[in-house]
Amino acid sequence: MAAPAARADCSEEALAAALADVPELARLLEIDPYLKPFAPDFQRRYKRFNETLNNIGENEGGIDKFSRGYESFGVHRCADGGLYCKEWAPGAEGVFLTGDFNDWNPFSYPYKKLDYGKWELYIPPKQNKSLLVPHGSKLKVVIRSKSGEILYRISPWAKYVTREGDNVNYDWIHWDPEHPYKFKHSKPKKPRGLRIYESHVGISSYEGKIASYKHFTCNVLPRIKDLGYNCIQLMAIMEHAYYASFGYQITSFFAASSRYGTPEELKELIDTAHSMGITVLLDVVHSHASKNSEDGLNMFDGTDSCYFHSGPRGNHDLWDSRLFAYSSWEVLRFLLSNIRWWLEEYYFDGFRFDGVTSMLYHHHGMGEGFSGDYHEYFGLQVDEDALVYLMLANHLVHTLYPDSITVAEDVSGMPALCSPISQGGVGFDYRLAMAIPDKWIQLLKEFKDEDWNMGNIVYTLTNRRYLEKCIAYAESHDQALVGDKTLAFWLMDAEMYTNMSVLTPFTPVIDRGIQLHKMIRLITHALGGEGYLNFMGNEFGHPEWLDFPRKGNNESYHYARRQFHLTDDDLLRYKFLNNFDRDMNKLEERCGWLSAPQAYVSEKHEGNKIIAFERAGLLFIFNFHPSKSYTDYRVGTTLPGKFRIVLDTDAAEYGGHQRLDHNTDFFSEDFKHNERPFSLLIFSEAVPAQYPVTQPLPLLRSNGGKRNCVAKKPVAITPDG
Repeated sequence: MAAPAARADCSEEALAAALADVPELARLLEIDPYLKPFAPDFQRRYKRFNETLNNIGENEGGIDKFSRGYESFGVHRCADGGLYCKEWAPGAEGVFLTGDFNDWNPFSYPYKKLDYGKWELYIPPKQNKSLLVPHGSKLKVVIRSKSGEILYRISPWAKYVTREGDNVNYDWIHWDPEHPYKFKHSKPKKPRGLRIYESHVGISSYEGKIASYKHFTCNVLPRIKDLGYNCIQLMAIMEHAYYASFGYQITSFFAASSRYGTPEELKELIDTAHSMGITVLLDVVHSHASKNSEDGLNMFDGTDSCYFHSGPRGNHDLWDSRLFAYSSWEVLRFLLSNIRWWLEEYYFDGFRFDGVTSMLYHHHGMGEGFSGDYHEYFGLQVDEDALVYLMLANHLVHTLYPDSITVAEDVSGMPALCSPISQGGVGFDYRLAMAIPDKWIQLLKEFKDEDWNMGNIVYTLTNRRYLEKCIAYAESHDQALVGDKTLAFWLMDAEMYTNMSVLTPFTPVIDRGIQLHKMIRLITHALGGEGYLNFMGNEFGHPEWLDFPRKGNNESYHYARRQFHLTDDDLLRYKFLNNFDRDMNKLEERCGWLSAPQAYVSEKHEGNKIIAFERAGLLFIFNFHPSKSYTDYRVGTTLPGKFRIVLDTDAAEYGGHQRLDHNTDFFSEDFKHNERPFSLLIFSEAVPAQYPVTQPLPLLRSNGGKRNCVAKKPVAITPDG
C-alpha cells in the first residue's frame, strides 16, 4: 500500500487504553505502525462489536440462537400439522395471512400483536390432520398500514418465490416438500490456494435462454473441475426480480432464484460440487436491496423505515436502491439469519460480500478517489453501524464453520479489513485486488506494447497490505459486461470473428493477442495475490461481451450466454487459451504459490521488458518486449542446482511456436546477480521471420541437482508475445 499521511499521535494514555481493550491490537500496530494514531478508532469499533455481541447474548441467548430467525419467522409447519407464522412489522396496524388456502380472504386469519413490532399467528390443522396449507400453495401477508391502506406483501422470510407467465410481480410459494433434498457429500476442506471460477447459472449455456441449475450441474461443473479451479462463486442466486441487474437488486433474501429451477436442484448442484472437492461461495448482497415493494422488502409495513433508514439516508442515489439500518436489532437478526440460512440450508462454504465499500462509508465511495491517506478510513465518514455488522457476520461465519471463507469486494483499501477481529480488524479472509484488472485495461487502452512500464505492472501486482490476503484477477464479470471489453477483445477485437481458425495463418494481432492473454493471466496468478479469480468463459477468451435481455436490446438473450462449445472445436484457437488456463491451475495445485509467501521480484527491466521473480520454489520469467529475443540472458535466483521447464506459454498445445526444448536442463551458477546468490543463463531459438512479434517465456522450477554447473550449450530466454 502507498505510505499513508500521518496525523498527530494519540496520547500514550489513549494508546494504552486501546491496547488494553482490543486483545491483539498490539500485533496489528506491529505489522503497520502507521496505524498507531488511529488506535482509538480500532478500540471504539471493537468495543461496539463486543457490546453488540454481549447484548445479543444477554437478550437472545447468544448469536447462535439469534441467527436462527428463519426457524420462527415466516411460515412453518408444526409437528401437529398446523402452521406457525411470525413477522416483524413495527409500522403496521394489523397483519393477516391470505392465499389459496382461504380463497384469498384478506382478513380471516389475523396475526396477534406482540412486543417490539412482532406479530404471530397459529393456524390449526384440518380435523383430519391434513395440511391446511400444502406445499406449493400461494400466500400473501396482508398489512393494514397506520393510514388505513391495505397492502399485499411477500414475507421477507419467504423461501421460494416465482413469477408465472407475463406477470410483473413474483408470487410467494409455500415451499415445504414432502421429501426435501438430503446432502450426500461432506463439505471440502478449505483450499490451500483459492482458485475461484466466478459463475452465473443463467448464462452458462450457449443457447439463447436462461440455463438451469441442472444444466450447470451436468455441463459446467465438470469443465470447472477439469480446468483446475477448486472454488466456484455463484452470482445472482438470491432472488432478484430484474434479471438484468446481474443479481444485485435483491427482492427476496432467503429465496434461491426460481428462474434457474427449484431449491432442491440448487442443493444438488452444491452437493455435486462438493463431491468433486469444489468449494462453493455465495455472492451475498447485504449492501442494499431492491426498491420493489410488491415483491421486495421496501415499504413492507407501509413505512419507509422498516428494514431501512428513513429519508435520504435510506436511499442509494447511484444504485437507486434501499440501504439497511444496520444498527436496528431486527435488521441484524434478519441479515445474520440470512447468512446462517445459506450456510445451513444450502451448505454454501462461505461468501463473497458485494458492495463492501458502499457499506463502510456514509458517502458509499461515490466521488472518492481513495488516495491511500489513512484519514480516509477513519472518522465521521465511516459508517460504523455497517462495519460492526460486517464484524458480526464474519464472527458468525467463522464460529459456525471455521473452514468457511469470506471475501470482501472493497475498492477503498481500508486497513485491517482482512485482519482478525481480535486485532480490531473486520475479519474477512480475503479482499478482491480490484486495482489489478483496472491496470491491465488501462495498459491496453492507453499505451502501446513497447511503452508498458514493467515497474508499474509489478507495483500494481504486489501493492497489497502485509498479511491481508488478496484475490488477484485479470478480469471479472465487470469487464465482460456490455459497454466494456474483455482482455481478449482489447487484444484482438474484430479479428476474433475472422482469424481464430487453425486452418488460417496467424495474423500478428491474433498471435500477439493469444500470447499476451496467457502472460497476463500467468503473471496475475503468480504475483498478484493469495487467491485467483476468473469469470466464466474468460479463460478461453470468450468472443462476446455479456448483455442481459432488456428493452435496449429488444429483450434478446443472444449475449446472455457462454459459448463453451468453442473450446471443444479442434479447428479453433480458443482451445489453446483453455488448455493453458487448465495447466496453469494444475501447476499451482502442485506447487502452491498462492499459499506461499509473496514473491521476490529480482528484475523489472524497462529496456528489455523483462520481469523475473521467484515464488514457491519456481522461477518465473516474462519477456513483454514486442520484438526482441535474448540469448545468454542472465537471471538471478536463490535456488541452486538444476532447473527444468514446467510451464511454457510458447508450447504448441497453448498456441505457441515451440521454440524451447523442454528436454534441456538449466544449471544455476554460484554467480551473484540482481541481489540473488545464484544465476543462470536462458536461451531460445530465434523468432521465425514470418512472426515478427515476440513470443512467451518459460517457467522454470528448481529440481535440486548439482551446484556450480553450466549447461553445455548456451541457455537463454525467449522473447515474449
